[in-house]
Amino acid sequence: MPFIAILKELVESVPGSTGAILADWEGEAVEQYCLTDTYELKVTAAHQGIIISQLRDVLKGFPAAGELTHLSIKTESQLFIVGVVGADYSLVMTMETDALRGRAERAFARATRLLVKEIY
Repeated sequence: MPFIAILKELVESVPGSTGAILADWEGEAVEQYCLTDTYELKVTAAHQGIIISQLRDVLKGFPAAGELTHLSIKTESQLFIVGVVGADYSLVMTMETDALRGRAERAFARATRLLVKEIY
């Protein structure tokens, strides 16, 4: 399944979702599907990649916690789910603040599995 199809399915399966982007370890966009400003999504992905990298480093000090899979970030105007896709990629999903987080996390996990399958 092509990356764009996975991202489109992710965004369209969660009401209130506004975009999803697959980025490499440098924060560069590999593929994206967006219902809003694509530039903003690319900038978001680059910054979220930095957060993931820093959290992975922090978690190395807590081996019992295991590997980082994803995290949710909520701001006044947006909700983000940021996750690890294998060793070299990250996935960022953007949503309106009232999106159903549980539904989004399930769809996000499925998309992550599909992307890992495609990449590796």
